[in-house]
Amino acid sequence: MKWYKVNGIEPNDKPFITKVKVAGKSICLIGYESKLFALGATCPHAREDLSRGWCKEGKLVCPVHRFSYDLETGKGSPGQNDYIDNYPVKIKAGDVYVGIISFWDKLLGRG
Repeated sequence: MKWYKVNGIEPNDKPFITKVKVAGKSICLIGYESKLFALGATCPHAREDLSRGWCKEGKLVCPVHRFSYDLETGKGSPGQNDYIDNYPVKIKAGDVYVGIISFWDKLLGRG
C-alpha cells in the first residue's frame, strides 16, 4: 500500500465532505464525528458525485436517490446490494494521508 498526502485538508472536529484526486482516483474525504473517512466519490447506482451528498447515522447519502453507504466499510444499506470503495486514512504530523493499494498488491494479497 502506498500513502498519498492530501493537500489543503486540515484535520479538525468540524464536519465536511470534499472530493479530492488521489493517485488518479476521485475520492470523497469526509470528516464526521471527529473521524476521517475516505470513500469512492461516485455512486454505483446513479453515477452521481457523492461529495454533493451528506452524512447521516454513520453513512454517506447520495444526493440523487438517497442510497447510503457505510463510512467505515463502503457497504450499501440493506437492500441495495452494492458498495463503494473505501480507503484507509491516517494523520501524520498534522497532514492527512490516504492509502491506496495497487493492482499488483491486491493480486498478490498484500495490503
